[in-house]
Amino acid sequence: MTFIINFLFSMFSTITFGIITNIPRRAFFTCGLTGATGWMTFWILQTYCHQNIGISNFLGALMIGLMSILFSRKMHMPVIVFNVPSLVPLVPGGPAFMAVRYMMDQKFTESMEKVVTVLVTAGAIALGFMFTNLIERALKRTRSNFQPK
Repeated sequence: MTFIINFLFSMFSTITFGIITNIPRRAFFTCGLTGATGWMTFWILQTYCHQNIGISNFLGALMIGLMSILFSRKMHMPVIVFNVPSLVPLVPGGPAFMAVRYMMDQKFTESMEKVVTVLVTAGAIALGFMFTNLIERALKRTRSNFQPK
């Protein structure tokens, strides 16, 4: 049951952020599916595989990036239409808020722990998209090498 709830809420949050960022209406469902798949990758790795938060975010961002490329080619839209709203479930808003809150309460040790969590998460997401970009370039290069000239 929690699997379905996580999937639906991550899809809903992605679609509503897509509405806020004014993506085309025909991309709502696929964008929601992309965000939900990225979140479910993260959630499954955290819940059942007990992976590090960095690895889970990296693989979630990698999944979002690959699905964004797939849907952008299928729907003839820019990749960023799918990337930006789909990242919303992975963004570490809670730890960032708690870091600031602990800092204001002068609990510097707890604050630094949350800051490190935010930095690891943000770095893992950035690396996931960087690897997606490398994969896309490699696929384009190999495809262009096999086409007749």
